[in-house]
Amino acid sequence: MQYKFLRFPGGKTKAVTFSYDDGNKADIRLADTLTKYGLKGTFNLNSCNLYSENKISIEEIRTHLLDAGHEVAVHGEFHKALGLCSPLDGIRDVLNCRLELEKTFGRIIRGMAYADSGIRNIQYGTDYEKIKQYLSDLGIAYSRTLGGDNDSFMLPHDWHAWIPTVHHDNPQALEYAEKFLEVDCDKQYCSRMYPRLYYVWGHSFEFDRKNNWERLDALCERLSGHEDIWYATNIEIYDYVEAFHTLVFSADSKIVYNPTLVKIWFNIDKQEYSIEPGQTLVLK
Repeated sequence: MQYKFLRFPGGKTKAVTFSYDDGNKADIRLADTLTKYGLKGTFNLNSCNLYSENKISIEEIRTHLLDAGHEVAVHGEFHKALGLCSPLDGIRDVLNCRLELEKTFGRIIRGMAYADSGIRNIQYGTDYEKIKQYLSDLGIAYSRTLGGDNDSFMLPHDWHAWIPTVHHDNPQALEYAEKFLEVDCDKQYCSRMYPRLYYVWGHSFEFDRKNNWERLDALCERLSGHEDIWYATNIEIYDYVEAFHTLVFSADSKIVYNPTLVKIWFNIDKQEYSIEPGQTLVLK
């Protein structure tokens, strides 16, 4: 056997997700657009703004985001850049935000996007490893950062430094989408048959500011409706990928056991398999 590659639910080779920050009123239109096209997004909120008249309301979050299958995630109580905070201040900002969001919406919230300059600028006695450690201790499973748009379409190597594919205003956003859609993972050279992810991020108020909502419609229309794509929130992608990594293989890779509660798809030497929760499978 040469390589084992994850496949998304249903055996799909690609995934698409969106991530938008700050809880702006325009999140309503954004979320409704994603829902219209069968796409999913993660909305990163500051708990200090939950009762602000200038931000999306709690009821609007429930109706347009959560009830439609989108995710709510942490963006800090006061939108602080963790790289510019002491560990104590960073812990307080993240924990208070998570506590308030979970109390308000009655669900477990484990995702996050760094606020402001995030971890791109590190000062004041902290470092990335300290930040990553306390985020893990606080139950934050992943956190989106920024590192330059690109068309590699890779899953993250480090969930607490998850770099998206593209900002929606990038002139190459549709070009990247075309490259993403053209990739046939099953026809790649054996070491390049890994799954692909297209991850869009931004702020919904930017569409209002630039009066370019047509960019969102064009991108959503192009990405939607493809049989080989899984449309998921950030946390759904995290949970599924981590479930795949818990599969237990025998030393000769001929037997596999699924200790998780979800069905998992994977590809070995161009042969597709799926394994049910708790199942032990003898591979061909």
